[in-house]
Amino acid sequence: MQAAPQPITTDLVLVGGGHSHAIALKKFAMKPLPGFRITLITDNAHTPYSGMLPGHVAGFYSYDEAHIDLRRLAVFSKAQLYLDQGIGLELTEKKVICANHPPVAFDYLSIDIGSTPATVGTPGAAKYSIPAKPVPLFLAAWEQIAAQVEQNPMDPFTLGIVGGGAGGVELALNMQAKLHGILTDAGQPTEKLQVHLFHRGTQLLPQHNRSVSRHLEKIFLQRGIRLHLGERVSEIAANGDDHPLGACPSYTNISSESILLPGNTENEQDAPSTNLQKWVICDSGLKIACHHVFWVTQASAPSWIKASGLATDERGFVLVADTLQSISHPHVFATGDIATMQNYQRPKAGVFAVRQGKPLFENLRRIVLGQKLLPYHPQARYLSLIGTGDKQAIASWSFLEWRSPLLWLWKDQIDRKFMDKFDDLPSMEAEQPSSRGDQESQRQEDNLSSSLLPSPISKPKMHCAGCGSKVGSTILEKVIKRLPIMGGADIMIGLGDPDDAAVLQVPAGQLLVQTVDYFRSLIDDPYIFGQVASNHCLSDIFAMGATPQSALAIVTIPYGTDEKIEETLYQLMSGANKILQDCQSPLIGGHTTEGAELAFGLSCNGLVHPNQLLRKSGMKPGQVLILTKAIGTGTLFAADMRYQAKGRWIEQALESMLLSNQTAAQVLLESGATACTDITGFGLFGHLFEMVKASQVGVELDLDTIPILPGAIETVQAGITSSLHPQNLRLAIYINNATQASDLAKYQLLFDPQTSGGLLAAIPAENLDECIKKLKTFGHKQSSLIGRVIPAPESMPITLNIG
Repeated sequence: MQAAPQPITTDLVLVGGGHSHAIALKKFAMKPLPGFRITLITDNAHTPYSGMLPGHVAGFYSYDEAHIDLRRLAVFSKAQLYLDQGIGLELTEKKVICANHPPVAFDYLSIDIGSTPATVGTPGAAKYSIPAKPVPLFLAAWEQIAAQVEQNPMDPFTLGIVGGGAGGVELALNMQAKLHGILTDAGQPTEKLQVHLFHRGTQLLPQHNRSVSRHLEKIFLQRGIRLHLGERVSEIAANGDDHPLGACPSYTNISSESILLPGNTENEQDAPSTNLQKWVICDSGLKIACHHVFWVTQASAPSWIKASGLATDERGFVLVADTLQSISHPHVFATGDIATMQNYQRPKAGVFAVRQGKPLFENLRRIVLGQKLLPYHPQARYLSLIGTGDKQAIASWSFLEWRSPLLWLWKDQIDRKFMDKFDDLPSMEAEQPSSRGDQESQRQEDNLSSSLLPSPISKPKMHCAGCGSKVGSTILEKVIKRLPIMGGADIMIGLGDPDDAAVLQVPAGQLLVQTVDYFRSLIDDPYIFGQVASNHCLSDIFAMGATPQSALAIVTIPYGTDEKIEETLYQLMSGANKILQDCQSPLIGGHTTEGAELAFGLSCNGLVHPNQLLRKSGMKPGQVLILTKAIGTGTLFAADMRYQAKGRWIEQALESMLLSNQTAAQVLLESGATACTDITGFGLFGHLFEMVKASQVGVELDLDTIPILPGAIETVQAGITSSLHPQNLRLAIYINNATQASDLAKYQLLFDPQTSGGLLAAIPAENLDECIKKLKTFGHKQSSLIGRVIPAPESMPITLNIG
């Protein structure tokens, strides 16, 4: 028997990475609950902070300064992070339907997915305009537009913005400021840029006092932004729609006098330029040609919220009580723009999402602990600081208004202080109750939480070892029934049979290739981990030139209730089974046990014709070396454990790790490969040295051409390496000129252990170009020539080419 950590008993699923959820995650990290598992489902690892977004558009803040790194925050709070999009709910079964994951079970659910501008009812708006939300897509479009102006500063350029609320106004001012800076730096007059803002109301920012509106209208006039008040946009059209001079039947009554073209005044009309892509058409007959149109209008909710059965308001937003609970489903919470408080009418503004973070955390904690929930009362009046694109801001509060550079400095200080909460993550190892009162509070909380754990596993102290640690047969049967299991002609007895072992048939004339691998999870998403680990395990088969035939699973599932073990096992095996089915390799059995943390592996079987078998000993002088994936996963995930890796670095690493080596192996075989290996735990150099030693040759390795994953150079330079790195580094004695390169970050990455790394193969030099071309065509974009095979030298077998 052995002591075990608290089993998982309760699942909280957070859908969306909004401000409230980010705040709640940070607070749960500081005050965790035993047996409580949090899963964050978000479609982007970096969530923008609304207070800094206009400044980021203007170029005042970098991407990292204006975004919360949710992956880093999830690692800190020990939450599972599923990079996916929620698209539905099964409220009876308590499951979230995702775009790319299996359904995710929950005990309690919180929704904070924001909103999107309403384009319904405006023809062409969804097709031809750029919505301000989702912000990642908006920012991607904005970066392309800024680059377009930077590359062609001499060309006239026109932007249209639909919406005169705070979002539209700030974007207009900050976009103009950014593009004016680009034009000025290029020595071009700023008049080449025109910005138009369309608003159906008669004043800007209708929810603010009139003096704020008048002040902003004056600023627009001073800066040359064309303001069209009282104009309802009825359509966004494109040149391909055969506008503007009557070719389209819907607009044969529009005269040329109503068409405003960039570079002209309203009294100087010319034919529309062929490079103008969009037309903004208003009810009044006003029609303006723009290169791009941004849509920043009234917020709307995704249709799946209402379709799920949650009570909503007339616009489809979740109706919540003062406790932030759904009025129809009390185990569901909602905050931010996606929620409407039943007893308070408040605008969809970031300030409320931020203010709701703490009460959301408190009430989620209380509902789990069986305590009375507390009401949240939003303030009736709130201060707005509106950036004007020139490092000044307008303060709006009730009937008061003031503009000053000091307000920008104040706003900047407030925003940076908020973001610092997510940048400066303290070490949790030192967190202990600091006083007798704190200790007593913690004791009461532990007693309460343990009393809520389902019997008979409350406060488990010991778990059996040996076969007593196996996952129960009932759980296994349930999971297997939920998985689509494929068979195979060579599988005589498989997963669907009650026998003690699988029985396989080896076809005549083929060899059986066997391999096994198993390791702890390096990410908190069992579905993605199942895919990564399966790719890793199968790579040995591909590196030998073989085709997968079957696989046995080896699984360790964290302690929990039966329901939680089943759910974790299902997510994990769904990911593994996806990869196995993709390569036509049936799952034929396995072994599943409970343990302290998630781990997974496969024992894989493959088949190969003897004349296609690839071995490490097949390298020949004159051949070239091809590497099919970038390296750097070891240092990146070591940094991730220390909260030092950016979320996008980990996402790019996972994208590489999710790429199977099966197609690459086939391309290498067709290119005449005579030796191959997959790059895993011993690092690029360790596996290369195995090939060199077995083939009794030498190698010239081009350090500069080795592909590196984004962020790996930075983490190595920060002194962060994998725990296996020092052992791998011992092989450096076999490098002729190691001392010349040892200070370089790329040199250190030669010894970085890889998970689901690429293939390293030796092919004839004359096949190089076609091989690289094919590999990139099939998705192996990082494939590179990294060296040449030479006759075995008298000294050390490997030489680095530097610079």
